[in-house]
Amino acid sequence: MNIEKELQAANEHFYRALNAMFTGDLEPMTAIWSHGEYVTDMGPFGDRLTGWKAVHEEFVLEAAMKLGGKIVCKDLHIYAGTDMGYTVCVEEGENMSAEGKPVFVSHRATNIFHLENGLWKLVHHQTDLSPQLEKAVSI
Repeated sequence: MNIEKELQAANEHFYRALNAMFTGDLEPMTAIWSHGEYVTDMGPFGDRLTGWKAVHEEFVLEAAMKLGGKIVCKDLHIYAGTDMGYTVCVEEGENMSAEGKPVFVSHRATNIFHLENGLWKLVHHQTDLSPQLEKAVSI
């Protein structure tokens, strides 16, 4: 498999993991992320989390919300180097509000991967801020 296809597969793994997290299942998300102190996550709620401990703690909280729904990666662009690469896309789909109503989600996202022991691991995820999603989960 060429590097670009490997990176695309890792990106697909991330979005399957994200959707699993929306059901409360954290294992796939834990598997796709690097566990270093250098990882960063800047999600739709506006926080910047640094280090696996902080990122994982946020994922535990998000999994507990059980937002449901599904997010897909559209308009994908991939750059693959020999041991680092990134993807840029539009995350689109729907989650559920705290009241159980669907909330449409559409924002830009960047994912940076690093090759660790032969596996592509996510080291950075960033999306646009999503006021509609933040409002929906904080009701």
